[in-house]
Amino acid sequence: MAAYLDIIILLFVVVVVFVKLRGLLGTRPENETEISKESAAKIFDILMQEHNKNQPQPAMAGGELKADESDLSEQEKTLRRIPGFNRDKFIGGAKKAFEIIVTSFAKGDIETLETLVGKSLLKKFKEVITSRREEGISAETDFIGFNEAVITDAKITKSDLAKISVKFVSEQVNILRNKQGEVMEGDENFIQSITDIWTFERSLNSASPNWLLVSTKK
Repeated sequence: MAAYLDIIILLFVVVVVFVKLRGLLGTRPENETEISKESAAKIFDILMQEHNKNQPQPAMAGGELKADESDLSEQEKTLRRIPGFNRDKFIGGAKKAFEIIVTSFAKGDIETLETLVGKSLLKKFKEVITSRREEGISAETDFIGFNEAVITDAKITKSDLAKISVKFVSEQVNILRNKQGEVMEGDENFIQSITDIWTFERSLNSASPNWLLVSTKK
């Protein structure tokens, strides 16, 4: 409201200046009247520039304008603290990682899992894979696609570890077979809708932009 009042005052000042100019100049030819109008317009532009200089500017952060965060959710505020974070790119990468990890786990591809999974969780994956091999159990996963992939939580620890949890709702066909190749669990003709909450982690002090899966739960 104060900003509008300032502009009204500026307009009033311009009108007063313009009237005084006409009084000083008297009656002039039409072309000189246009010049007077141009002068008044220039005066208004100068006053507006002075007005804008006196207005409060957004806070500066790292040389860039920092947006007002008063209306943002706590999750969004946290995500903005992660350098270079882009929600769409992150979700796209998380979906790709999900599909690779699910299929690699079923195949027992530990080498691929090592590039995408944190050490603690990787150890658990290895134990399951080793146990299946010893018992002659094979797993098959046919990944169909996603129904949903959305960030549900985000936090940054005191040690500058960023943790982002993502809810995945995916369609899959999962089968376990015994030594004889018989189906122990699952149905190759049944598509399951599975909901998972996966948490990805990255150190803000690391030069690597890669996120690692550190937790999974249904």
